[in-house]
Amino acid sequence: PASAAHGATEAPAVTNVAVAQQVVAQAENKEAAPSVEQLMTNGMPADQSTYEMTPERMANAKAIIEAGKQMNLPPRAWVIAIATSLQESKLDNLGHLGDRNDHDSLGLFQQRPSSGWGSPEQITDPNYSAKAFYAGLKNVEGYEKMPLTVAAQTVQVSAFPNHYAQWEKMAAEIVQGTYGVGPYAGLAAQH
Repeated sequence: PASAAHGATEAPAVTNVAVAQQVVAQAENKEAAPSVEQLMTNGMPADQSTYEMTPERMANAKAIIEAGKQMNLPPRAWVIAIATSLQESKLDNLGHLGDRNDHDSLGLFQQRPSSGWGSPEQITDPNYSAKAFYAGLKNVEGYEKMPLTVAAQTVQVSAFPNHYAQWEKMAAEIVQGTYGVGPYAGLAAQH
């Protein structure tokens, strides 16, 4: 066997304690963050926008994600839902806005009671409104692979169908933030 070069030091042996600590740390991490490829299946669209995230907006985003998890939907669905809410309300749970209101649109997704989305109380409940959105999304065959704006528009039927895509990167970063990754990790950890 070759001898070690003069002055070289051996790497310290990995102990059972170190291995155990690593296993515990991984278990505490729960699950890994979804990859960018899982979250943005068609790559990142051009002309991405951002908006100031506040603790309240992050709480609303987390409610949207939790509703998606409760419905056993994949992370791609959460990105579509968050991007939709960013376009519709900037993740603010909006009540009636008086003269600035678009018909009777309310809540995170600007859903309308007159269009059958639910009562005003239901639509302004983040869990209910997210699940209503997801119920529509589940009926869009192949939504997981189609461009975000097509999936969102099919559910929302917006007067501005191409505006959803600008929020895809921010929505993906928000989802990753809930896993302790990326620019929103610190804010997500506060709740």
